[in-house]
Amino acid sequence: MRFRVSREEIPWHPTVDAEKCSGCRTCFEFCPHGTYTWDEESGRPVVSRPTSCVVGCSNCAPQCPAGAISFPPLSILRKYM
Repeated sequence: MRFRVSREEIPWHPTVDAEKCSGCRTCFEFCPHGTYTWDEESGRPVVSRPTSCVVGCSNCAPQCPAGAISFPPLSILRKYM
């Protein structure tokens, strides 16, 4: 995909629902782009580098056994192309 704006302007990254998250570390270990860091205190992932998430990728979401990861709808990307 080619975009007309910088990556920082595209609101594409995961959101973790802390109430659903079981702290299994699957998303943290799965993502090869370093989007997540691990918060030892809460025992939960943190989306600390949202712009390192590849635009259009949501492969970590189906890996989450608790269903705690969500992404914006793909349709939002049309306005950035």
